[in-house]
Amino acid sequence: MATQELLEMSLFVFNLVGLVVCLVGLSLARRRRRRPLGYGIAVLGFLIAAIPMLAQLFGNR
Repeated sequence: MATQELLEMSLFVFNLVGLVVCLVGLSLARRRRRRPLGYGIAVLGFLIAAIPMLAQLFGNR
């Protein structure tokens, strides 16, 4: 199976996991003491969701 096909199949999974991680991070960010940790987790979730798109964008060189 080609890498491109594998990325296309895993797109939904990456988006779903990234969304859940991002929501957990934003929920943590509501508390003042955990705000930096929450924002960091939210950014991590965004990056997880963006991995397939970034791989397609930069992987075709």
